[in-house]
Amino acid sequence: MTLTQLRYLVAIADAGLNITLAAQRVHATQPGLSKQIKQLEDELGFLLFVRKGRSLESITPAGAEVLERARVILAEAANIRAYAANRRRESQGPLTLGTTHTQARFVLPPAIARIKREFPQVSVHLQQAAEGAALDLLGRGDADMAVVSTAGPAPQGGVAVPLYRWRRLVVVPRGHALDRAGTAPDMHGLARHPLISYESSTRPESSLRRAFAGLGLEPHIALTALDADLIKTYVRAGLGVGLLAEMAVSSGDADLRAWPAPAAIPECTAWAVLPRDRVLRDYALELVHALAPQIDKRDLRRVLDGNLEPRWPEPPSWESLTQTITS
Repeated sequence: MTLTQLRYLVAIADAGLNITLAAQRVHATQPGLSKQIKQLEDELGFLLFVRKGRSLESITPAGAEVLERARVILAEAANIRAYAANRRRESQGPLTLGTTHTQARFVLPPAIARIKREFPQVSVHLQQAAEGAALDLLGRGDADMAVVSTAGPAPQGGVAVPLYRWRRLVVVPRGHALDRAGTAPDMHGLARHPLISYESSTRPESSLRRAFAGLGLEPHIALTALDADLIKTYVRAGLGVGLLAEMAVSSGDADLRAWPAPAAIPECTAWAVLPRDRVLRDYALELVHALAPQIDKRDLRRVLDGNLEPRWPEPPSWESLTQTITS
């Protein structure tokens, strides 16, 4: 039995029993992967999969037991490698982030640039996704951390570290009726216009929908996107009033008029969600510190090691964080 065989077993399960996809994910050939699984079955003395022709139909009960233990073994092997690399003070390796477009486009660049200056041999890989999908990447072990936002409690699925707080802005083109009115629209005013916002706004549990519902209003969500730049593009096209993160609006958007969203629309918090029971490389924790300088790196490591209960300081506003980073 080898770690490679166990890794292939997990890859097949995570690919929905699609051997072709599993082979692609582990950078192996399909015949080579199948051969390794057959050798593992021969050594164990029982089948791991129920087969139908050349396809895999399901995982056997014994295979499910092996799979569960294989995940633990692979995770601990990765922890040993990460621990050893930290002890050797190695400054190279991959860093994979599951994150949203807004974070990747408007927040992460200076922090990643800092990491690349300090650790030039680290390769950073951004996996852009919606919040839920970014957390799924973390849960599957396909990301070293997730950088996401919530308007409510801390996200689940790992150790959630609060980075900063941010507001949503109401954005319209210059010359729009709301621009000519000269004052920030209230919730009733927004309810009279088609709105353009993030994809999460379509969900019944979204904080935006709850804010309108709390006042007995029903928002007209005309268009949604994962990409803040796309939201601004469609606002410029006159398709509606934009509601998007304050980080996504800058001096380069002089053709747009922006106001803070009404107080009924809650503030959001950006989080770095780190995996439990996984040893992270030192440069991953340096990235968290770059995004949240208010957090002591030693406390962060102690929390991840299970030696300290998380009592994070109040996260700063986006405006004050940017002043700290640029000063």
